[in-house]
Amino acid sequence: MTPPWPLLLHRHRSFSTCSSFHRRPLCPRVRAMVVLRGRVAWACPVLVVLLLLQLAGASHVVYETHLLETEAAAADVPPSILDAELSTGYHFRPIKNWINDPNAPMYYKGWYHFFYQYNPKGAVWGNIVWAHSVSRDLINWVALETAIQPSIKSDKYGCWSGSATILRDGTPAIMYTGIDRADINYEVQNIAFPKNKSDPLLREWVKPKSNPIIVPEGGINATQFRDPTTAWYADGHWRLLIGALSGASRGVAYVYRSRDFMRWTRVRKPLHSAPTGMWECPDLYPVTVDGRQNGLDTSVTSSPKVKHVLKNSLDLRRYDYYTVGTYNRKTERYVPDNPTGDEHHLRYDYGNFYASKTFYDPVKRRRILWGWANESDTAVDDVAKGWAGIQAIPRKVWLDPSGRQLMQWPVEELEALRGKKPVSLRDGVVKRGEHVEVTGLRSSQADVEVSFEVPSLEGAEALDPALANDAQKLCSVKGADVEGGVGPFGLWVLASAKLEEKTAVFFRVFKAARNINSTKPVVLMCSDPTTSSLNPNLYKPTFAGFVDTDIAKGKISLRSLIDRSVVESFGAGGRTCILSRVYPTLALGKNAHLHVFNNGKVDIKVSQLTAWEMKKPALMNGA
Repeated sequence: MTPPWPLLLHRHRSFSTCSSFHRRPLCPRVRAMVVLRGRVAWACPVLVVLLLLQLAGASHVVYETHLLETEAAAADVPPSILDAELSTGYHFRPIKNWINDPNAPMYYKGWYHFFYQYNPKGAVWGNIVWAHSVSRDLINWVALETAIQPSIKSDKYGCWSGSATILRDGTPAIMYTGIDRADINYEVQNIAFPKNKSDPLLREWVKPKSNPIIVPEGGINATQFRDPTTAWYADGHWRLLIGALSGASRGVAYVYRSRDFMRWTRVRKPLHSAPTGMWECPDLYPVTVDGRQNGLDTSVTSSPKVKHVLKNSLDLRRYDYYTVGTYNRKTERYVPDNPTGDEHHLRYDYGNFYASKTFYDPVKRRRILWGWANESDTAVDDVAKGWAGIQAIPRKVWLDPSGRQLMQWPVEELEALRGKKPVSLRDGVVKRGEHVEVTGLRSSQADVEVSFEVPSLEGAEALDPALANDAQKLCSVKGADVEGGVGPFGLWVLASAKLEEKTAVFFRVFKAARNINSTKPVVLMCSDPTTSSLNPNLYKPTFAGFVDTDIAKGKISLRSLIDRSVVESFGAGGRTCILSRVYPTLALGKNAHLHVFNNGKVDIKVSQLTAWEMKKPALMNGA
């Protein structure tokens, strides 16, 4: 990605890079780490465990720096920001430094592989390489050596985002964007292969002399041409997409075809386009229409029981959007089912979530979604604490039986981190203006599932027609502390003892607006961190999305994953998802509290609440 604005030292929440942009990095003073190498006999489970233990000490090489401004800035950072209790425990991140886009996730010979944009020299964007971690279960990760870094003419000035494809003979191939000129972000597409494809860890990658294999010809804007997708195969050809910008404002997904995966030709017309601004990190993949949760290999294109999802990351808005539609491989065109889908966007996540990437897991036959969440504190804070950026929990995605949208849910492996004895509440009523604390667990790292029952919708507020298509603005006006009719009701998480700090995740029900062709009640889901911290130097926006569910039956569910400085929530079984970054100063560790609250006029019943403390720590790249 190439944001057109300069480095800001404050609230750098919007900065991301599906490809490239240049900012002056601020590097923390850190100690060098050593990368360990190991060998293993893959048929022996015991040796696999030994390898994991050995690799637990491995990390990326980081370089000693001595920047006086770093130390000067760190002296003014609030102590709470430096508290280890803000460091995530089970959301992916390296031990130190900056990360952003997920790149080329795949499964290969018993291991999940995850590559990501990484700065080995500091906790702000810059000096980007492809870092590489591996896992057996998508939760416990081991860091390996850097996989891809500038080393050839066609990536001398940057190795930016891309994807992995498993070729027909089983060989993994990585396609990525490189910059080959010093004076301009001239973007070309490169390829890399494993040096030894019999190595399950894929430790070393080589770049053929034929790079670059795709260049921006035929009137393409060479500075807005990046992020190749996973390729799919049909009719003797491979296809992939590259995101681009046509003219001043039209986002485009170009199709390229190849017989041998090395020589590529652009299809005359784009797969799809819309006047939305630059399309970064495009993704196209099939989903079943029969309501099953099984994923499909990317090359499945011809079944009548298959739809396709086209996703793009909008450079102008810094959110990920998708449509569900039909892909015709003969015409190489994609048509959204909803003619207004490019305008009235669906989003994977209505919070802090960008530059996402999916892959097909052949072991459990599921499609897995990765997404990056930036920090909401300041760049100076990040330099002082020495790290910035996390990944959302890997999510399984599938098409809702209605066919209108995707469903998302944390991968099942996460449940292995739950403590054995959850805290449960059943059939409790939370009256108007009341809140009930959930005790018996350390809730700074927890997994909470709750089912609500609404006995009556008669008291629901009328929905302002002016806000009927703007959930985030509606939430900012009707926040967690604004009394409503039916709602707001939900959870206060990471709350301090006296509730000076709390992050609210909640629902609010409205009567249908008069300008909407529906009589179905409108359900709003919000994450409101406006009172999440006493630290004034934070970006604390409300995030919100509408929930496509029939609450006329009076039931709705919520699941929230709490991990010290992140709250990741799934409403109505995964129909609406919101991730927020928060930085409490009081609600840290054992001082964090959990409550169910109701600020509506109608009583709310908690039919079932189950909360697990995350007792078993994840192995996170050696930490």
